[in-house]
Amino acid sequence: MKKNGLRFSLISPATKAFFQEGKTTEGYSFWDFIHGYIYARWPYLYICIGKGDHPIAKKIAPVLRVWARLFPKKDKSTTLPPSITQASGTTADGYHGKVTPLDQARQLVMINEPIAIDDLEQIIPYVRARAIIQENPDKIVVIDCPCRSAMSEPCLPLDVCLIIGEPFASFVIEHHPDRSRWITQEDAIRILEDEDARGHVHHAFFKDAMFGRFYAICNCCSCCCGAMKAHHNGTPMLASSGYVAKVDKEICINCNTCSDYCQFNAITYSTGMGHVDESLCMGCGICVDKCPEGAITLLRDPSKGIPLEIYKLIGKAEKIHSS
Repeated sequence: MKKNGLRFSLISPATKAFFQEGKTTEGYSFWDFIHGYIYARWPYLYICIGKGDHPIAKKIAPVLRVWARLFPKKDKSTTLPPSITQASGTTADGYHGKVTPLDQARQLVMINEPIAIDDLEQIIPYVRARAIIQENPDKIVVIDCPCRSAMSEPCLPLDVCLIIGEPFASFVIEHHPDRSRWITQEDAIRILEDEDARGHVHHAFFKDAMFGRFYAICNCCSCCCGAMKAHHNGTPMLASSGYVAKVDKEICINCNTCSDYCQFNAITYSTGMGHVDESLCMGCGICVDKCPEGAITLLRDPSKGIPLEIYKLIGKAEKIHSS
């Protein structure tokens, strides 16, 4: 449509790019697009309702629970927020955070070339974890954390969620200019390191409605993060890094520092020395950095899945494609 020599469009460029990406994603339905659009366009409302922090959440929750029972999710996405779907376990089918120690998180924000890595179900254990496909991976936006923003007394700072690659970064910056900004890879690393120093856990997030792909690194605290709260309440929305923490009993001085920082309540001192409950440990590595004596290390645990080591995965993908 033209007016006074100018072309006007009812659909923004970023939304068009988001829609086009959906059209080329195998198995991505119109309802997936609607879900993804709502999630990315109104994340603060979506997360706030999902966590139960919005006044409307209590009013609509009974209706949506009935809807979820009448129309249970099978292999398709749902637009219901997490707090409504947790009881039936559907959230974990389509939304997962992969715990990434600091070094792995750094790798994810330092990619400079487009990449395509498929078959991620061993890393992110849900059926629609399709791939890491990044166009313009150095396009990074930081946005105010929706989970922290929903709290009356949130952890600070708010601007700690990293949106990585296209079409996600441009979509967020276009629709949330007051809450987001473009940053460099060096800025992203500083945010990761600062959050790590605060004892917050890095998660690489995948979502079915976001094309089943990696799209963000969130820096999470158990007091604010909706995914961590769901995980603690029995909804398996988080995947282990592939490591577990080990305490060297001969070095440990029983200072309790690691236990104070553990976001997963995996370290106790009931026996006089640090004890790691491996069933709770997610291998985030925060305790390793916080131990003043260097008594803790991360060790690979095959039962915990495969680490999200992006450079190794890129090398493996290149080897497969060249053979």
